[in-house]
Amino acid sequence: MENQTLIQRIEKALSEIRPFLNNDGGDIELVSVENDVVNVRLLGTCTECTINQMTLKSGVEMTIKKYAPEISKVVNLDSTKPIMG
Repeated sequence: MENQTLIQRIEKALSEIRPFLNNDGGDIELVSVENDVVNVRLLGTCTECTINQMTLKSGVEMTIKKYAPEISKVVNLDSTKPIMG
């Protein structure tokens, strides 16, 4: 895993969680990585889901940190509300 770039590791993490989001009619895209913060955008039904913040914290952020432990938080740009780690 050391030879993969940070972006590649984050994309791999998103690929792992994407099928679960797709099953509910949603999706996620990586927008940017700034220092130790990952900016994503939830798409489809995820944008209106009442538990999307929980999905970010317990699903997306946890999975990203598994592949890229140097990441401190994940932010959904549509909500502009950071998920605190």
